[in-house]
Amino acid sequence: MTSIALIGASGNIGSRVLDEALRRGHKVTGTTRDAAKLSARPNLAVAVANTADVAAMAATLKGHDVVVASVKWNEADILEVLDAIRRAGVKRALFVVGAGSLLRADGRTHFEHMAEKGIQPPTSKPAALALERIRKADDLDWTAISPPASIQPSERTGKFRLGLERLIEDDKGQSLISREDFAIAIVDEIETPGHVGKRFTAGY
Repeated sequence: MTSIALIGASGNIGSRVLDEALRRGHKVTGTTRDAAKLSARPNLAVAVANTADVAAMAATLKGHDVVVASVKWNEADILEVLDAIRRAGVKRALFVVGAGSLLRADGRTHFEHMAEKGIQPPTSKPAALALERIRKADDLDWTAISPPASIQPSERTGKFRLGLERLIEDDKGQSLISREDFAIAIVDEIETPGHVGKRFTAGY
């Protein structure tokens, strides 16, 4: 059993990571800004915490084996999150950072591809900047994970591919994964670290 501190446990991805971690018997402290969003479950401790309150967040994270941060990086400051993790004394940390910084087949980032089409998701640029900061955190055993272009609620299949810096696409040119399968990739990385000091991605 691993003790996991999950920042953003009630979010679209965080809630699936919570489900997957509890399913495998891990002990999770789930942070949320609204306790009503997390119901009581075995092996789950709910903590109301905001990333902007670094001291309180550090106190919540302390004593865990690993921290997983699944937040909107246009709402959370990566420097504050890193500060809280360091103050808590937790060395192992996983960060969900978005698909925008992944490279497409033509060598451009996915963010550049979307911008050309007139699409600029509010979290894409902040997530890419967060990744830059994470890469400099040489005092932590960090891993960053990016989803494919599309990540929607769907079924848990356990069948997907892993990659590093390139956007994963299927033979039809689609880049997608379910939130449930993405959560499997995250908990797999917690249980069997394979990308310490790296960013990786998962997709069909």
